[in-house]
Amino acid sequence: MAADARTLEHHAALDARLVAAVRGIRLLEAVSWPARLQEEFLGAWRIGRIHLPRPEYPRGDYAEVRRELEAVHDGADPDEPIGRYLRQTAESWRITTRLLDAVGTHRVTAYSTRLFGRPMEMLPGDGPTNLDAARHFVGLADEMDQELREIEPDYVLPAETVQAELQAAVDHFFTDHKVRVELDDTLIAKAAASSQRIRLRTATGFSEYDRNQLLVHEAFVHTLTGLNGREQPHLKSLGRGSPRTTATQEGLATFAELISGSMDIERMKRISLRIVAIDKAIHGADFVEVFRFFIEAGQSPTDSFTSSQRVFRGVPLGGGAAFTKDTVYLHGLLAVHTFFRWCLRHHQLGRARQLFAGKMALEDVFALEGAFDAGAIAAPRYLPPWMQRANGLAGALAFSLFANKIRLDRVDADDLVLGL
Repeated sequence: MAADARTLEHHAALDARLVAAVRGIRLLEAVSWPARLQEEFLGAWRIGRIHLPRPEYPRGDYAEVRRELEAVHDGADPDEPIGRYLRQTAESWRITTRLLDAVGTHRVTAYSTRLFGRPMEMLPGDGPTNLDAARHFVGLADEMDQELREIEPDYVLPAETVQAELQAAVDHFFTDHKVRVELDDTLIAKAAASSQRIRLRTATGFSEYDRNQLLVHEAFVHTLTGLNGREQPHLKSLGRGSPRTTATQEGLATFAELISGSMDIERMKRISLRIVAIDKAIHGADFVEVFRFFIEAGQSPTDSFTSSQRVFRGVPLGGGAAFTKDTVYLHGLLAVHTFFRWCLRHHQLGRARQLFAGKMALEDVFALEGAFDAGAIAAPRYLPPWMQRANGLAGALAFSLFANKIRLDRVDADDLVLGL
């Protein structure tokens, strides 16, 4: 057996050990709250008896998992691209186990920050911070809110209708796999997706934007990359992903909403408000203060509770701590958007397609280029519809590249009229 083949076989065996080691870890499930806490809190709030919820978290022993992750890390060759990928992925999971050990304490914030970042971090290209960008989008949405409400249709789709429509769409798209769309009355978020199942929250209403977002975000990115990763011949971890891939995966899913015309300004506002709320919590705001912040921002009581619990998952509710995962949406969106524009400018849209081969971080597409070329990582079985239409994507990105050169702060209405 050639040296390259032996090295690949060695790393594939380590990858299998990594996948087995983390099989039982469900970070978001471990820090999520039961639905009854929402009912109790909102019931008390309506009669003026507001109080802090009291979530309880399951405890696990992750010592053996850490030992196995450390063995995978130490066994992988740091001088080989796949070896470095395995070491980084194992380390990401190791930090996750430390977070789970600390659940319910302020220490979760530090581990969460290592995994997902924090609001004050800079955006790609030496841009503003996550928090600056979030405040910009919140302000823009507020300025446009009244005008948009007057021209947008206002109707609600029941969960059962959305379930049926999504099931038909995924059945038509995923021709070689079966993906179930189910209703879940324990889900606090509107939706959650894996490679085999998409869950929707029962007894809630969905807008047309919600429905389209769920299809392109959950099905055509999260489920799609999971299925492509499961079909990899050597690196099955690409079917599971890890916390280090979260920013790219959520950024890619949010970019999919944007490029397909499924993202409305209210969706951007919701994402941005969570980042502002995380910053408030880190700087001392407690759960009730954050809940009131969302109420004052125009969210319903139910949505305000849902948004607040996302900020306080796994941490004390008295202030000074936050679960920072929701910072990745805006950071990831801008990073992925920048990546696609870079691919267009450098005539490498083929590299952009590789991002769908599994649940990867952006850096993996570059670092594992040789593995793609050698066939150690297979090309993606499925691509989202907007990625299949590469000419349309290229047109949108090309326009974006050029339009960014126009300084809107130097344009007034007279310029636009004269330009006609």
